[in-house]
Amino acid sequence: MGASAVAMAVAAGERLAAAKRAPATVRGRAGQAASRGARFAYVGSFTSEVRKARGEGISAYRIDPGSGRWGRVQALNREVNPGYLAVDPKRPVLYAVHSEANHVSAFSINDATGELTLINRQSCGGDNPVHLALDATGRFLVVANYGSGSVVVLPVGADGSLGARTDLVTLTGEPGPHRTEQAVPHPHHCPFDPTGRVVVVPDKGLDRLFVFTLDTAKGRLVPANPPSVRTRSGAGPRHIGFNPRLPCAYVINELDSTVATYRHSGSGSLEPLQILPSLPATFTGDNTGGAIDVAPSGRFVYVSNRGHDSIGIFRADESTGLLSPVAWEPTKGATPRFIGLDPTGARLYAANQRGDTIVEFDVEEAAGTLNATGRIVVAGTPVCVAWR
Repeated sequence: MGASAVAMAVAAGERLAAAKRAPATVRGRAGQAASRGARFAYVGSFTSEVRKARGEGISAYRIDPGSGRWGRVQALNREVNPGYLAVDPKRPVLYAVHSEANHVSAFSINDATGELTLINRQSCGGDNPVHLALDATGRFLVVANYGSGSVVVLPVGADGSLGARTDLVTLTGEPGPHRTEQAVPHPHHCPFDPTGRVVVVPDKGLDRLFVFTLDTAKGRLVPANPPSVRTRSGAGPRHIGFNPRLPCAYVINELDSTVATYRHSGSGSLEPLQILPSLPATFTGDNTGGAIDVAPSGRFVYVSNRGHDSIGIFRADESTGLLSPVAWEPTKGATPRFIGLDPTGARLYAANQRGDTIVEFDVEEAAGTLNATGRIVVAGTPVCVAWR
């Protein structure tokens, strides 16, 4: 499918409506690399009028092991604004946060079909949950509440069910200079570092990276020493990614469209090393930083630009971890809120929130560059993809 055809498909409501009536597939050339390491893909899509959304909640796709095509097997269209998803690496369970509904859901995964069945829901303890992460023991889920400026811990049962919260931490500090986007705390991400013990929370509103360890005996977040690191004023830190081979972490800053590099220790300390534009110098339009992912090799870092509508590709120095720009690849759709490498690292997917598409790219391992495969999933307002 060419770029012009994609643009026509996005513009035409008929195609999106047709995709909603029938199982969606991914069209394009076949490729074994797309399916190695994952049998199912799950897409979270916004649904509410407040967000001007066209999504169908959570959709489950089976990945054909031969062709790599995605075929939709289920659409949970009554799920309100499912945002980020997390798949338990040890159990067939998927978790989702729901903005506006202000709860977290747990679903069992049918290992034969990939279909989801609700286990239970639990309050997120705040407003507008935007991200979640499962700890290494599989016994706790950490949730970031963007609207209320808090981070919550929920216990996880042996069957994957969610219990009532064991901790709630409200983030505090001096707001950033942006009058509307930084009036109050806005935690936007809460992943664990590669050790599985440390949680880092980029707060867009306070221009800070908060760091915690998780006490797995009590299910409580313990502030690190120091408890946070200040970013550049007005940067608006959004998401963080960790280098799997070097003691480095990378942050995409939403408000000033920059990428920052930090030295990261096992104790959770973060030392700023570098900051670069996430955009090419020739771009003069409006933009906000979106998502970030790091290649399994640790040699490349990918960020999404919403406005420039591109994926910024950066090479990480194999000794220092410092970044240098390689290229910017168009996402072939508007507002890539999410980008993510599949479990093999051989493919990268861009979820274009306003473009109603998920676009697949081949990753050139040696150079880190991206090549569109021609596979495009038509999905209303997609905001996250997770694999099993």
